[in-house]
Amino acid sequence: MNGLNIISATIITIGDELLIGQTIDTNSAWMASALNKIGINIEKRIAIGDNWNQIWDCLEKENQTASIVLITGGLGPTSDDITKPLLCKFFNGKMIVDDAALANVKNIFENILKRPLLERNLKQAEVPDTCSVIQNERGTAPGMWFEKNNTIFVSMPGVPHEMKGMMSNYVIPALKKRFELKPIVHRTLLTAGIGESFLAEMLIDFEKNLPEHIKLAYLPNYGMVRLRLSANMQQSDEKTIDHEFEQLKAIVKDHIVADKDINIQEAISGIFIEKNLTLSIAESCTGGYISHLLTSIPGSSRFFLGGVVSYANEVKRDLLDVPQTLIETHGAVSIQTVEKMAEGVRKKTGSDISLATSGVMGPGGGSDEKPVGFVCVAMSTANKTISTTFQFRFDRTRNIELTAVQALNFMRKNME
Repeated sequence: MNGLNIISATIITIGDELLIGQTIDTNSAWMASALNKIGINIEKRIAIGDNWNQIWDCLEKENQTASIVLITGGLGPTSDDITKPLLCKFFNGKMIVDDAALANVKNIFENILKRPLLERNLKQAEVPDTCSVIQNERGTAPGMWFEKNNTIFVSMPGVPHEMKGMMSNYVIPALKKRFELKPIVHRTLLTAGIGESFLAEMLIDFEKNLPEHIKLAYLPNYGMVRLRLSANMQQSDEKTIDHEFEQLKAIVKDHIVADKDINIQEAISGIFIEKNLTLSIAESCTGGYISHLLTSIPGSSRFFLGGVVSYANEVKRDLLDVPQTLIETHGAVSIQTVEKMAEGVRKKTGSDISLATSGVMGPGGGSDEKPVGFVCVAMSTANKTISTTFQFRFDRTRNIELTAVQALNFMRKNME
């Protein structure tokens, strides 16, 4: 199984909750990204319910084609967790107690959780004798590594935090040691203010002249488009992809937010920290969502002073000093009001720059003059206050998300 041949992987997530949408499958996306970075090709991502026959049939089928099969879910202590007994039978094993796993379970319940240890919890330390045990440093259910007919099977808990620990600390290093892998290298641009189809028109000749082993992908999301160049280092070198990336940047230079794979809030954070500026925010229609995006970034305390969710007109008036007469004359959703909101929060907090939003998010509340999706955004500094409007056309949640992204990008462009 060694050599520079393409190594393929299948990711299987198990659980009825995944099929009915009760739980969103983030595990397979994270695992796919982690495998892709080390040069493993993801051929399939499969979700299966808690059904013995379906899981068994899937394992048999993947055993014929995949080099690696990663499995998450079904390792808990309840009756619907069938993955471990199924794997025991599939790999012709018998259950034994793993001493290290047992010690881990006892430590968690007795010393950390300080709860009674039930028999069903002790059973989590049982594993098939045909596997190599992967100890769980973040939970009670151990992982299991099997091999059959030149295919590696790895079973891990469905809890994302636990799975990521096993993948990062054991599975990825073990796969890199087993296979001679060449990583897949990506170069990513984040663009804004231009649609995917317009970018594609701009890049017709660029795409046509790309080396065959370098691929360009368009990744649109919330009014922004990532442009990603990918090359398998088995067929290329970093100088070649770097050259093509510089060509790409030159063509779309007027629309670049960042020349690395980050989101808008990370780009904004970097700008404020680099320029040693502070920020405050007044949010009406976004309800604190912009503040949430920024404070989710480590280091945001270096520039973000705080914000006011001024949803009610009384809050706009009493906390942000927006004149009542202005609200009555122009409305809460207006350029005049949002500019005063921006000025008010900047003066209250003493920030260098402020940002404010007000709009109609829906599904009700719109009018002919200000329909659902109509948004006003303002930015204020000591020297100027500027504003703009947007018109979105989606549901409430997406309108809020689009408002946040476009407001941040409006501020970014006007900081330059």
